[in-house]
Amino acid sequence: MAATGTAVFTNPDDYRAGIEDADLGFVLTGHGDFKARLTWLKLPHLHLVRGRENVQRIAYVSLAPGRTFVSFPLNSPSPSVWNGVELRNGDIVLHACGERSHQWTKGASQWALVSLSPDQLLHYCKSLAELDLIACPAGRILRPPPSAAAPLRRLYSKACHLAETKPEIFMHREAARAVEQELIHVLVECLAADDACKHPVIRRHHAEMMTRFENALRIDFGKQPRLSELCAKIGVPQRTLRDCCVKFLGVSPGRYMRLRRLNLVRAELRRADPATSSVAQIARRYCFSELGRFAATYRGMFGESPSVTLRNT
Repeated sequence: MAATGTAVFTNPDDYRAGIEDADLGFVLTGHGDFKARLTWLKLPHLHLVRGRENVQRIAYVSLAPGRTFVSFPLNSPSPSVWNGVELRNGDIVLHACGERSHQWTKGASQWALVSLSPDQLLHYCKSLAELDLIACPAGRILRPPPSAAAPLRRLYSKACHLAETKPEIFMHREAARAVEQELIHVLVECLAADDACKHPVIRRHHAEMMTRFENALRIDFGKQPRLSELCAKIGVPQRTLRDCCVKFLGVSPGRYMRLRRLNLVRAELRRADPATSSVAQIARRYCFSELGRFAATYRGMFGESPSVTLRNT
């Protein structure tokens, strides 16, 4: 039985929680009120998720290991960058099993995520295209011709639109099966494309380094480590980390750590009880000691003072 749904979010934490099979570490980097819409469609074999966001952000994405994922941008007004590579219109990312990666956007964005079991993907690739798909230790970018990429985007958008406007269609087994089979066919055509962007070993090494960087920040989430200490902990030169952060995140490591702590403060202010918590307590917990400067930075980033965020919980 198919399952569909759609929801609008103004809280990034609620938005993250609504995305099944993937965990997103979300850091807003653009100004303005966050607003996003999530649409999902679970067919017997394929799971589809479409996200639409209005604010520039960085996401650290951890995919569930039990499914194979394919993602691609959908008519986004601004480009997105996956693991340091700016995605072109028509690009498709075939993700590694259980992959962890960084993806950042340069403005409002719209993205598509498709998943199915690894065995099903291998079966369909073999039976429909005589393609022996080999599992890769790292994700890769496929650049199929427009004749293959355009039908995938069109059918995907149509399926999500129906999930939003006429979800009852998917309660009919034959209709759901027809949509799923069409999507599988065009997806396999794209995966069978010869023009694949194979990442060099050095880029894979940098992606692994960025994962160590993220893990170190999660362990000491409330601290503000010196860059030299952080680099020693993850075993990389400072210059290498700076260069990789600019490519993978669009900002320097110091800027990313500050933005990350600002987002963590905002999330805690939203959850806190104003009767028992204060802005000063929460700000100091995340190493913001100069409260006046913190409040000004916070207001410039999120469009309201931290006290307003706390009162509106």
